[in-house]
Amino acid sequence: MAQLVKKIKITTTIELLTGLHIGGSKESVEIGGIDLPVIKLATKENQPYIPGSSLKGKMRCLLEQANGIVQHGDIGKDNGSIRNLFGFTEGNKNAQPSRLIVRDAMLTPESKVLLEESDNLDMPFTENKFENTIDRVKGTAGNPRQIERVPAGAEFNAEFVINVWGDLQEEQALVKTFKDGIAMIINDYIGGSGSRGYGQIAFKNWKAIQFEGPDWTEEKAYELGEI
Repeated sequence: MAQLVKKIKITTTIELLTGLHIGGSKESVEIGGIDLPVIKLATKENQPYIPGSSLKGKMRCLLEQANGIVQHGDIGKDNGSIRNLFGFTEGNKNAQPSRLIVRDAMLTPESKVLLEESDNLDMPFTENKFENTIDRVKGTAGNPRQIERVPAGAEFNAEFVINVWGDLQEEQALVKTFKDGIAMIINDYIGGSGSRGYGQIAFKNWKAIQFEGPDWTEEKAYELGEI
């Protein structure tokens, strides 16, 4: 059985360049209320956040598209790096867990204060954007709806952990695949309505540390390189 030899913890700040909508649940329908709310923490403050699953799923989707993986089980041109990083399931006898952990990204303390004190927002932490559809023949608008968004400029603290189970060559392949996924997100979007301008993000303040056995509490600097 392979042995876990290293954990690489990578932190960064996600900056919203355009408004972000990652849908949340709406338990009740209110007259004049938001049609499509964003996902928020189930706390008194009710802050929006970016689920780790949204980031991770988008990274994998883009990497698979770039490597010609069009359906489950189709390895396309993948040399194994995508499957190694994100894991795979091919029946109970042949499966590998994901080697990438993506934490939920929370508002930075600075953004929390800025959004709380803003006089230009429709709701605490978020804005309300009206959308509609256009009749291509008549040129008229219809089906109006209200979409909640986290406004451009908000920042979130993000954290990724890469578990290394192999040698240096495999470690380098995992980190490269991770970087490729990040680069593709930068040139794409997260959340919904990306083709209409939503969800463009940037990353800044990258930092990486590593932990190795047998003392998993000792952290060492990790040279992540340029992303």
